[in-house]
Amino acid sequence: MNLVIDVGNTLVKLAVFDSGILKHKKTCVKTDFLPTLAEFSENFNSITNSIVSSVANLSDHQLSKLEQLGNVLLLDHETKVPFKNKYGTPKTLGIDRIALVSAAAHTYPDTNVLVIDAGTCITYDFLNSENEYLGGAISPGLAMRYKSLHTFTDKLPLLEANNPKALTGNSTATSIHSGVVNGILYEIDGFSKAYKNHYENLTVILTGGDAHFLRDTIKNDIFANSNFLLEGLNHILEYNKH
Repeated sequence: MNLVIDVGNTLVKLAVFDSGILKHKKTCVKTDFLPTLAEFSENFNSITNSIVSSVANLSDHQLSKLEQLGNVLLLDHETKVPFKNKYGTPKTLGIDRIALVSAAAHTYPDTNVLVIDAGTCITYDFLNSENEYLGGAISPGLAMRYKSLHTFTDKLPLLEANNPKALTGNSTATSIHSGVVNGILYEIDGFSKAYKNHYENLTVILTGGDAHFLRDTIKNDIFANSNFLLEGLNHILEYNKH
């Protein structure tokens, strides 16, 4: 069994994979990592390998507890990955993007794939049918757009994300919802169409924290997979066992 750990600034996602199948996952705050790790260790005593993808590093004490379960792979820019990295500045490529492209390489071999990760930022990552990662794009995410309207203006309120009822907003609030949400939807639609114009048989994957909010209103043929990053980390771990 493999244990996959994705460490963010405040939250940690843990997932157990057995023969490539996701068996269990849980999200905890970073301060609850050790009790959650102990829970996983008790419930899944066949864990022998783990991988850590970290935006905010685990402490030495936390890592030592993890190492008691077996081999630990710390994902970085030197880690072997199952694709050819053609990014111009590979050492600046986000670890999360590396994991997403690895998932694309494993799940959709010999295919043109665009992975859209709707999180704090919206990232677009393109892997061609030759298994070459060419790069992509980064834009502000859903919450960031709402916050920027409030932060950089004197009178616009800070709103919670809400799907607009109409294209034309008839109040400040409905105009903000239309601008932010429709702006993202049109952006995703535009990127998808642009890539499809350049690359045949394109597969588009939508993942990330806001994927569930956006997926029901996207018109394009897009596959939503909230576990794509975790699956990518598991593929990297398997790839490095050989």
